[in-house]
Amino acid sequence: MWRNYVTVGFRALTRHKTYAFINIFGLALGLAACLMLLIYVRYETSYDSWLTDAERVYQVQSINVSDDNPDRTPQQGTHGVITESLAADFPQIEEIVRVEGDNPVFLRDGEPTFAEMAVADENFFRVLQLPFLRGDPATALSGMDSLVLSRSEAINLFGSVDVLGRTITAIRRGEQQSLRVTGVFEDIPRNSHMNFRMVGRISELDKEECGWGCINGWVYLKLRPGADAEAINAALPAGERRNIPPVDVGGRQVSEGDLFDWRLVNLRDVHLSGAEGELERPGNDRRTIATFTIVALLILAMASINFVNLATARASQRAREVALRKVLGARRKQLVTQFLGESLLITGVAMLAALAMVELGLPYLSAFLNADLGIAYLGGQGILLPVLALFLVVGLAGGLYPAFYLSRYQPAEVLKANKSTAEPLGSGRLRSILVVTQFAVSIGLIVCTIVVYAQTRFAQTTDLGFERDGLIQISNMTRASVIPQTETLMREIARVPGVDAVAGASITAATGNVTNTSVLVPGRPEPLLIGNYSVSPEFFETMGVRLLAGRPLSRDFAKDSLWFPYEPEEAIEPAMRNLAARGANIVVNRLAAERMGFADPRSAVGQTVQLNVFPDEVGMLPATIVGVVENSRFRSLRESVEPQLFYDRGIYRSLAVRYRSSNPEDVRQNIERVWRRLVTDVPFEGEYADAQLAELYATDAARGTTFAGFSALAVVIACLGLFGLAAFTAERRTREIGIRKVFGARSSDIVRLLAWQFSKPVIVANLI
Repeated sequence: MWRNYVTVGFRALTRHKTYAFINIFGLALGLAACLMLLIYVRYETSYDSWLTDAERVYQVQSINVSDDNPDRTPQQGTHGVITESLAADFPQIEEIVRVEGDNPVFLRDGEPTFAEMAVADENFFRVLQLPFLRGDPATALSGMDSLVLSRSEAINLFGSVDVLGRTITAIRRGEQQSLRVTGVFEDIPRNSHMNFRMVGRISELDKEECGWGCINGWVYLKLRPGADAEAINAALPAGERRNIPPVDVGGRQVSEGDLFDWRLVNLRDVHLSGAEGELERPGNDRRTIATFTIVALLILAMASINFVNLATARASQRAREVALRKVLGARRKQLVTQFLGESLLITGVAMLAALAMVELGLPYLSAFLNADLGIAYLGGQGILLPVLALFLVVGLAGGLYPAFYLSRYQPAEVLKANKSTAEPLGSGRLRSILVVTQFAVSIGLIVCTIVVYAQTRFAQTTDLGFERDGLIQISNMTRASVIPQTETLMREIARVPGVDAVAGASITAATGNVTNTSVLVPGRPEPLLIGNYSVSPEFFETMGVRLLAGRPLSRDFAKDSLWFPYEPEEAIEPAMRNLAARGANIVVNRLAAERMGFADPRSAVGQTVQLNVFPDEVGMLPATIVGVVENSRFRSLRESVEPQLFYDRGIYRSLAVRYRSSNPEDVRQNIERVWRRLVTDVPFEGEYADAQLAELYATDAARGTTFAGFSALAVVIACLGLFGLAAFTAERRTREIGIRKVFGARSSDIVRLLAWQFSKPVIVANLI
């Protein structure tokens, strides 16, 4: 019996090759697209689940909730000092660790090179139990000279993982320090929000540099078994009020707890928490994952609709076969079983083709999305069971309706009326509904793709408030050996052929630096939280920031400079007294002026406010606004425009170099030669601003392109189905077309007649 069913099924396929190709190829495309998207979704939802005790490990995230900040996006970074209060307040916490980023210079064969390093408390590897290859994780960070490497970093530095006891010279805070390798851990997989390559011990000096006013790293904790993280989250607001000391700002008591909230997020949820991650491992959100899941199911549904449409369309041609089988004694149950078997046969062939497509296409999708997508059939991450489930669901769901339609023919009616080519009652209406549904979904996906493309183009071309092209940004200006060379570097780089202007800045394009200060405005009861950045007087012209009112900073006015020495000790105090007595001049952006309550930029010029920029040295510093500039977006468009004030401290994080040249790389190389001549112990890092800005949206662009690609697949599948129906209809109406031609119809009339028939569902789909 089963052999007969299979034989009949294969004969039906080989007899109608176009029908078989459209059915199998369309279904294979849908299944392959669905599988690839679901593999990606499973990958995105698997972040950090591989880590031991991941269900008990949490990240402490911070959220700026000040009234002046409409953007309540959580941050993965937080105030390192919170570790002390959390450990004291909540006995449910088994271990807590603070981690900060560091970028020391390593000396390799006498040549300086940068190292991306994290510094952490001694218990780092007891909280984040990374798999160790060499050494003891319990004692790996016991010494201040400890250095733990990832596998790839150990091989990169020493050519082997057997490196315990080896030493490397690092320059930190301007001093050489010998670090000893005490452990090697396995490389952290791509499906992790963490990107640690080497870990050292954090010093007490690092801890003391920032208090409650500084977001300076990450905090992780491990709860005791059975502890409830939500109970801790509920109790955190009371802890904020209890543990964060208020600061006197112009006679008013201001607490950081009024400006920030904190929350515990399980390690496995960090990636999808909506908090911004590193550029190399950007975060995602659950809406994006839900979107890709829906697209996968829609594509699969459209492929299944093709199957149902073509099966019901061809059902009429099998009416006589069904009638003869019933006359010979076949029961309806047997016929249903036969046609469901044919459906499963087609689905099985399509599934094999789909798996081949997935095997071939997944590496390209993985590389494009910068992910580590893989396919395994067995094991915990295997797809064999999902594939079998998908095969049965699609095969049965796609074949159930046609099977019941085919099996309900009455032999007497079919054979008496010779209805071998009759249209089953209601099937034409069903096909129209399914075609409309298909194209409504396809057109909706096209519209979504256009929106995503428009948003990506907007991010790439929108006016950011400064000129992004023709700009090179040089970092590492706060190194101890670089600071004394700042003026010389700016002067010498300005002489390089092709360089138009050079400026020092603590904020540049695609910056990760956020520095806030409290500002008291006369007549306003509460202080404002405003970003404050040190820039040289050439900054606004170099960056192309438009002046709206007043003047920019200038070297011609003493109050435009807030420079004071860090050493010697005896020179600092008189310099600070002088600064506090004379005050300072500042420039603000349009948003800062509006937040301060000034109706327009001109009315802000000449006004005096109180700054809390140097609270320990000066206290509240009187500052006069001498200029107002246009708002600039130095960060991602996902973040709100920041109110900013600018002053000249004389020390900058970066240099901004404006060039006009047909060969930018020559300009960059000449700048590097100047750097190497003046700074011998710090490597040169100069990047094009437009490339750095593009990197901010690289992951979004890749996801958008992926969405567009799968949307195009959905359109292809819908068009395949429509083509199959059109070909079948044209074949079934051969006699009608011949009669029309006999009565004078031209080919164009016939084409218009058939085209209009299949255009109507598409027009309705457009309206929907």
